[in-house]
Amino acid sequence: MTGPVIAVDGLGGDDAPRIVVDGAAAAVRSGSRVVLVGPVDALRAAVAAAGASDLANLTIEDAPEGVAMDESPLAALRRKPRASIRVACALVTSGAASAVYSAGHTGASLLAALGAFGVVPGVERPALAVVVPTRDGCVVLLDAGANVDSRPSHLAQFGVMGATMARVLLQVPSPRVGLLSIGEEAGKGNALTKDAHAALARMDINFVGNIDAAQWLNGLADVLVCDGFTGNIALKVGEAVVEMLAASLSADAIGRSGPAGLPAEAWSRFNHAKAGGAPLIGLDGLLVVGHGRASAEAITNGIQLTARLAQGGLVAQVAESVGRVLK
Repeated sequence: MTGPVIAVDGLGGDDAPRIVVDGAAAAVRSGSRVVLVGPVDALRAAVAAAGASDLANLTIEDAPEGVAMDESPLAALRRKPRASIRVACALVTSGAASAVYSAGHTGASLLAALGAFGVVPGVERPALAVVVPTRDGCVVLLDAGANVDSRPSHLAQFGVMGATMARVLLQVPSPRVGLLSIGEEAGKGNALTKDAHAALARMDINFVGNIDAAQWLNGLADVLVCDGFTGNIALKVGEAVVEMLAASLSADAIGRSGPAGLPAEAWSRFNHAKAGGAPLIGLDGLLVVGHGRASAEAITNGIQLTARLAQGGLVAQVAESVGRVLK
Protein backbone atom coordinates (compact mmCIF):
# COMPACT_ATOMS: atom_id res chain seq x y z
CA MET A 1 0.00 0.00 0.00
CA THR A 2 1.32 3.42 -0.94
CA GLY A 3 0.47 6.81 0.46
CA PRO A 4 1.84 9.14 3.12
CA VAL A 5 2.71 7.87 6.57
CA ILE A 6 1.02 9.98 9.25
CA ALA A 7 2.68 10.27 12.68
CA VAL A 8 -0.16 10.41 15.21
CA ASP A 9 0.35 11.78 18.71
CA GLY A 10 -0.91 8.83 20.74
CA LEU A 11 -1.18 10.94 23.90
CA GLY A 12 -3.02 13.85 22.27
CA GLY A 13 -6.58 14.41 23.44
CA ASP A 14 -8.74 14.16 26.54
CA ASP A 15 -9.36 10.41 26.17
CA ALA A 16 -5.97 9.35 24.84
CA PRO A 17 -4.67 6.85 24.09
CA ARG A 18 -7.87 4.78 23.75
CA ILE A 19 -9.81 7.17 21.52
CA VAL A 20 -6.73 8.01 19.47
CA VAL A 21 -5.99 4.33 18.84
CA ASP A 22 -9.61 3.56 17.96
CA GLY A 23 -9.65 6.41 15.46
CA ALA A 24 -6.25 5.51 14.03
CA ALA A 25 -7.26 1.87 13.59
CA ALA A 26 -10.38 2.90 11.67
CA ALA A 27 -8.29 5.18 9.45
CA VAL A 28 -5.86 2.36 8.68
CA ARG A 29 -8.72 0.00 7.85
CA SER A 30 -9.85 2.67 5.36
CA GLY A 31 -6.44 2.82 3.69
CA SER A 32 -4.29 5.17 5.77
CA ARG A 33 -0.75 4.44 6.99
CA VAL A 34 -0.18 5.45 10.61
CA VAL A 35 2.61 5.37 13.16
CA LEU A 36 1.32 5.89 16.69
CA VAL A 37 3.70 7.84 18.92
CA GLY A 38 3.65 7.32 22.68
CA PRO A 39 4.51 4.85 25.47
CA VAL A 40 4.92 1.46 23.82
CA ASP A 41 3.18 -0.64 26.46
CA ALA A 42 0.15 1.64 26.74
CA LEU A 43 -0.25 1.88 22.97
CA ARG A 44 0.14 -1.87 22.45
CA ALA A 45 -2.57 -2.51 25.04
CA ALA A 46 -4.89 0.01 23.35
CA VAL A 47 -4.19 -1.48 19.92
CA ALA A 48 -5.00 -4.95 21.22
CA ALA A 49 -8.20 -3.70 22.85
CA ALA A 50 -9.20 -2.18 19.51
CA GLY A 51 -8.65 -5.52 17.77
CA ALA A 52 -6.03 -3.89 15.57
CA SER A 53 -2.88 -5.86 16.39
CA ASP A 54 -2.92 -7.46 12.93
CA LEU A 55 -2.93 -4.17 10.99
CA ALA A 56 0.39 -4.02 9.15
CA ASN A 57 0.06 -0.28 8.44
CA LEU A 58 -0.45 0.62 12.11
CA THR A 59 2.93 0.77 13.85
CA ILE A 60 4.23 2.25 17.11
CA GLU A 61 7.11 4.62 17.90
CA ASP A 62 8.12 4.93 21.53
CA ALA A 63 7.76 8.26 23.32
CA PRO A 64 7.55 7.94 27.11
CA GLU A 65 5.52 11.04 28.00
CA GLY A 66 3.12 13.67 26.73
CA VAL A 67 2.17 17.30 27.36
CA ALA A 68 -0.92 17.73 29.53
CA MET A 69 -3.50 20.35 28.62
CA ASP A 70 -2.84 22.32 31.83
CA GLU A 71 0.94 22.47 31.36
CA SER A 72 2.89 25.43 30.05
CA PRO A 73 3.85 24.21 26.56
CA LEU A 74 7.29 25.81 26.50
CA ALA A 75 8.25 24.58 29.97
CA ALA A 76 6.85 21.11 29.28
CA LEU A 77 8.76 20.69 26.03
CA ARG A 78 11.97 21.80 27.69
CA ARG A 79 11.51 19.23 30.46
CA LYS A 80 10.39 16.46 28.12
CA PRO A 81 12.72 16.03 25.13
CA ARG A 82 10.98 12.72 24.31
CA ALA A 83 7.42 14.04 24.55
CA SER A 84 5.12 12.37 22.04
CA ILE A 85 4.52 15.49 19.95
CA ARG A 86 8.26 16.17 19.67
CA VAL A 87 9.00 12.60 18.62
CA ALA A 88 6.16 12.74 16.07
CA CYS A 89 7.62 15.90 14.52
CA ALA A 90 11.08 14.35 14.49
CA LEU A 91 9.71 11.45 12.42
CA VAL A 92 8.79 13.96 9.73
CA THR A 93 12.16 15.70 9.72
CA SER A 94 13.89 12.30 9.49
CA GLY A 95 11.72 11.25 6.55
CA ALA A 96 10.05 8.40 8.42
CA ALA A 97 6.67 10.15 8.21
CA SER A 98 5.09 12.71 5.89
CA ALA A 99 3.01 14.68 8.40
CA VAL A 100 1.83 14.89 12.02
CA TYR A 101 -1.67 14.73 13.46
CA SER A 102 -2.35 15.62 17.12
CA ALA A 103 -5.48 16.30 19.15
CA GLY A 104 -3.31 17.31 22.08
CA HIS A 105 -2.11 20.64 23.45
CA THR A 106 -2.27 23.09 20.50
CA GLY A 107 0.39 25.38 21.95
CA ALA A 108 2.79 22.50 22.49
CA SER A 109 2.07 21.16 19.01
CA LEU A 110 2.81 24.55 17.46
CA LEU A 111 6.04 25.01 19.40
CA ALA A 112 7.25 21.48 18.65
CA ALA A 113 6.47 21.88 14.96
CA LEU A 114 8.10 25.31 14.78
CA GLY A 115 11.23 23.88 16.36
CA ALA A 116 11.29 20.89 14.04
CA PHE A 117 10.10 22.42 10.75
CA GLY A 118 10.51 26.19 10.94
CA VAL A 119 8.32 28.30 8.66
CA VAL A 120 8.07 28.57 4.90
CA PRO A 121 10.52 31.27 3.70
CA GLY A 122 8.71 34.60 3.59
CA VAL A 123 5.98 33.62 6.07
CA GLU A 124 5.91 35.76 9.21
CA ARG A 125 3.32 33.75 11.18
CA PRO A 126 1.70 30.35 10.62
CA ALA A 127 -2.09 30.30 10.94
CA LEU A 128 -4.66 27.72 11.97
CA ALA A 129 -6.83 27.07 8.90
CA VAL A 130 -10.22 25.45 9.58
CA VAL A 131 -12.60 24.25 6.87
CA VAL A 132 -16.11 25.30 7.90
CA PRO A 133 -19.31 24.18 6.13
CA THR A 134 -21.39 26.99 4.65
CA ARG A 135 -24.87 27.18 3.20
CA ASP A 136 -23.81 25.59 -0.09
CA GLY A 137 -20.19 24.52 0.31
CA CYS A 138 -17.20 25.26 2.55
CA VAL A 139 -14.98 28.16 3.54
CA VAL A 140 -11.40 28.10 4.84
CA LEU A 141 -11.30 30.28 7.97
CA LEU A 142 -7.91 31.53 9.12
CA ASP A 143 -6.54 32.39 11.55
CA ALA A 144 -8.69 30.28 13.88
CA GLY A 145 -6.52 30.75 16.95
CA ALA A 146 -2.77 30.44 16.42
CA ASN A 147 -2.15 34.21 16.71
CA VAL A 148 -4.13 36.29 19.18
CA ASP A 149 -2.53 39.50 17.89
CA SER A 150 -1.80 40.06 14.21
CA ARG A 151 -0.54 42.80 11.91
CA PRO A 152 -2.03 43.72 8.52
CA SER A 153 0.86 41.99 6.75
CA HIS A 154 0.04 38.77 8.61
CA LEU A 155 -3.57 38.87 7.43
CA ALA A 156 -2.41 39.50 3.86
CA GLN A 157 -0.21 36.40 4.07
CA PHE A 158 -3.11 34.43 5.56
CA GLY A 159 -5.08 35.31 2.43
CA VAL A 160 -2.37 33.92 0.17
CA MET A 161 -1.97 30.74 2.23
CA GLY A 162 -5.71 30.22 2.64
CA ALA A 163 -6.23 30.51 -1.11
CA THR A 164 -3.59 27.83 -1.63
CA MET A 165 -5.34 25.51 0.81
CA ALA A 166 -8.69 26.09 -0.94
CA ARG A 167 -7.10 25.08 -4.24
CA VAL A 168 -5.44 21.97 -2.78
CA LEU A 169 -8.25 20.70 -0.55
CA LEU A 170 -11.46 22.17 -1.97
CA GLN A 171 -10.35 22.08 -5.61
CA VAL A 172 -11.39 25.71 -6.19
CA PRO A 173 -9.33 27.06 -9.14
CA SER A 174 -9.52 30.76 -8.19
CA PRO A 175 -10.63 30.99 -4.55
CA ARG A 176 -12.53 34.10 -3.48
CA VAL A 177 -10.72 35.61 -0.48
CA GLY A 178 -12.73 37.74 1.94
CA LEU A 179 -11.88 39.72 5.07
CA LEU A 180 -14.13 39.19 8.11
CA SER A 181 -15.45 42.54 9.30
CA ILE A 182 -18.49 44.29 10.78
CA GLY A 183 -19.70 45.47 7.39
CA GLU A 184 -19.03 44.91 3.71
CA GLU A 185 -17.82 48.45 3.02
CA ALA A 186 -14.05 48.88 2.73
CA GLY A 187 -14.03 51.55 5.45
CA LYS A 188 -15.74 49.37 8.07
CA GLY A 189 -13.83 47.77 10.94
CA ASN A 190 -11.05 48.61 13.34
CA ALA A 191 -7.59 49.86 12.37
CA LEU A 192 -6.29 46.31 11.80
CA THR A 193 -9.16 45.43 9.48
CA LYS A 194 -8.92 48.64 7.48
CA ASP A 195 -5.17 48.28 6.97
CA ALA A 196 -5.51 44.57 6.21
CA HIS A 197 -8.10 45.39 3.54
CA ALA A 198 -5.57 47.61 1.79
CA ALA A 199 -2.83 44.98 2.14
CA LEU A 200 -5.03 42.18 0.77
CA ALA A 201 -6.08 44.36 -2.16
CA ARG A 202 -2.41 44.58 -3.19
CA MET A 203 -1.99 40.80 -3.25
CA ASP A 204 -2.17 38.80 -6.49
CA ILE A 205 -5.22 36.89 -5.26
CA ASN A 206 -8.97 36.99 -5.94
CA PHE A 207 -9.77 39.38 -3.09
CA VAL A 208 -13.51 40.11 -2.86
CA GLY A 209 -13.37 42.61 0.01
CA ASN A 210 -15.03 42.62 3.39
CA ILE A 211 -17.49 39.92 4.41
CA ASP A 212 -19.99 41.06 7.04
CA ALA A 213 -19.92 38.80 10.10
CA ALA A 214 -23.63 38.12 9.63
CA GLN A 215 -22.89 36.69 6.17
CA TRP A 216 -19.75 34.61 6.71
CA LEU A 217 -21.56 31.26 6.39
CA ASN A 218 -23.52 32.25 3.29
CA GLY A 219 -20.93 31.18 0.73
CA LEU A 220 -19.74 34.64 -0.30
CA ALA A 221 -16.08 33.60 -0.10
CA ASP A 222 -13.98 30.44 -0.28
CA VAL A 223 -11.41 31.83 2.16
CA LEU A 224 -12.11 34.12 5.11
CA VAL A 225 -9.26 35.99 6.78
CA CYS A 226 -9.15 37.43 10.31
CA ASP A 227 -6.87 37.62 13.34
CA GLY A 228 -6.71 34.54 15.56
CA PHE A 229 -8.67 36.09 18.43
CA THR A 230 -11.62 36.95 16.18
CA GLY A 231 -11.45 33.68 14.26
CA ASN A 232 -11.40 31.53 17.37
CA ILE A 233 -14.45 33.32 18.77
CA ALA A 234 -16.32 33.02 15.44
CA LEU A 235 -15.56 29.30 15.27
CA LYS A 236 -16.55 28.59 18.86
CA VAL A 237 -19.75 30.62 18.62
CA GLY A 238 -20.66 28.65 15.50
CA GLU A 239 -19.97 25.34 17.26
CA ALA A 240 -21.98 26.43 20.30
CA VAL A 241 -24.99 27.35 18.16
CA VAL A 242 -24.90 23.99 16.39
CA GLU A 243 -24.63 22.12 19.70
CA MET A 244 -27.46 24.17 21.19
CA LEU A 245 -29.74 23.49 18.24
CA ALA A 246 -28.90 19.79 18.28
CA ALA A 247 -29.61 19.57 22.01
CA SER A 248 -32.94 21.37 21.60
CA LEU A 249 -34.20 18.86 19.05
CA SER A 250 -35.19 15.27 19.75
CA ALA A 251 -33.19 12.52 18.11
CA ASP A 252 -36.32 11.69 16.12
CA ALA A 253 -36.59 15.28 14.83
CA ILE A 254 -32.94 15.35 13.79
CA GLY A 255 -33.44 12.05 12.00
CA ARG A 256 -36.20 13.60 9.87
CA SER A 257 -34.67 17.01 9.34
CA GLY A 258 -32.59 19.75 10.84
CA PRO A 259 -33.76 23.26 11.77
CA ALA A 260 -36.12 24.91 9.30
CA GLY A 261 -36.43 21.69 7.33
CA LEU A 262 -32.69 21.25 6.73
CA PRO A 263 -32.20 17.64 5.54
CA ALA A 264 -30.49 15.30 7.99
CA GLU A 265 -27.55 14.80 5.60
CA ALA A 266 -26.90 18.54 5.47
CA TRP A 267 -27.40 18.92 9.22
CA SER A 268 -24.73 16.28 9.86
CA ARG A 269 -22.16 18.41 7.95
CA PHE A 270 -22.06 20.87 10.82
CA ASN A 271 -20.72 18.27 13.26
CA HIS A 272 -17.13 19.38 13.96
CA ALA A 273 -16.07 15.71 14.02
CA LYS A 274 -16.52 15.65 10.24
CA ALA A 275 -13.55 17.98 9.69
CA GLY A 276 -11.33 16.20 12.19
CA GLY A 277 -8.69 18.90 12.41
CA ALA A 278 -7.02 21.96 10.94
CA PRO A 279 -3.52 22.46 9.54
CA LEU A 280 -1.13 25.04 10.93
CA ILE A 281 -0.49 26.49 7.52
CA GLY A 282 2.77 28.32 6.89
CA LEU A 283 4.98 25.80 8.66
CA ASP A 284 7.70 24.21 6.53
CA GLY A 285 6.23 20.82 7.38
CA LEU A 286 2.69 19.54 7.79
CA LEU A 287 0.98 19.54 11.20
CA VAL A 288 -2.78 19.09 11.59
CA VAL A 289 -4.31 19.68 15.02
CA GLY A 290 -7.59 18.25 16.24
CA HIS A 291 -10.01 19.18 19.01
CA GLY A 292 -9.01 18.06 22.51
CA ARG A 293 -12.49 16.52 22.90
CA ALA A 294 -12.12 14.64 19.62
CA SER A 295 -14.11 11.42 19.24
CA ALA A 296 -12.75 8.35 17.48
CA GLU A 297 -14.65 9.50 14.38
CA ALA A 298 -12.94 12.90 14.55
CA ILE A 299 -9.52 11.26 14.93
CA THR A 300 -10.19 9.09 11.88
CA ASN A 301 -11.31 12.07 9.81
CA GLY A 302 -8.37 14.14 11.03
CA ILE A 303 -5.85 11.49 9.97
CA GLN A 304 -7.51 11.20 6.57
CA LEU A 305 -7.49 14.99 6.17
CA THR A 306 -3.78 15.03 7.02
CA ALA A 307 -3.11 12.37 4.40
CA ARG A 308 -5.04 14.31 1.73
CA LEU A 309 -3.13 17.51 2.47
CA ALA A 310 0.18 15.63 2.38
CA GLN A 311 -0.71 13.98 -0.93
CA GLY A 312 -1.79 17.34 -2.33
CA GLY A 313 1.60 18.84 -1.49
CA LEU A 314 0.13 21.64 0.63
CA VAL A 315 3.45 22.76 2.14
CA ALA A 316 5.23 22.92 -1.23
CA GLN A 317 2.31 24.75 -2.83
CA VAL A 318 2.18 27.29 0.01
CA ALA A 319 5.91 27.89 -0.45
CA GLU A 320 5.39 28.41 -4.20
CA SER A 321 2.47 30.80 -3.67
CA VAL A 322 4.21 32.82 -0.99
CA GLY A 323 7.38 33.04 -3.08
CA ARG A 324 5.42 34.19 -6.13
CA VAL A 325 2.94 36.60 -4.55
CA LEU A 326 5.17 38.11 -1.87
CA LYS A 327 8.40 38.39 -3.86
